[in-house]
Amino acid sequence: MGTVMADWNTGIIEEFRANDGKVGGNFEGAPMTLLHHRGRKSGQEYVAPTMYLADDNDPETVYVFASKAGAPTDPEWYRNLVAAGEGTIERGTETYKVTVRDVTGADRDRIYAEQARRYPGFAEYEKQTAGIRTIPVLELRRA
Repeated sequence: MGTVMADWNTGIIEEFRANDGKVGGNFEGAPMTLLHHRGRKSGQEYVAPTMYLADDNDPETVYVFASKAGAPTDPEWYRNLVAAGEGTIERGTETYKVTVRDVTGADRDRIYAEQARRYPGFAEYEKQTAGIRTIPVLELRRA
């Protein structure tokens, strides 16, 4: 991860924690979570801020999108969480363990389409990755 991205993430993480899970700027009003994950190779602990979509029927479940702002490769947090099958998230003022499930097929498409409807940037990311990769969707459920 480049230094610029690391500094940008650090600022968002600090703002999130100082404001009960809310941040401004590009993410003003957006539902945000902090994903805690461990490097598959390094074993190092990382934290990645990301938007989420709450499940309409299950308050214990949120979905996160491995968009990496439309980059051609999946973000490392996605690979780390899938490999581990579990992680920890900060949501609002709560921190809790989650199980991780890669959502695929029609379920993935439906969930991603809803996120893109609410936040058009996600539709743009999908256009940027068309023919290169399908942006993964992870289900994070309170453990």
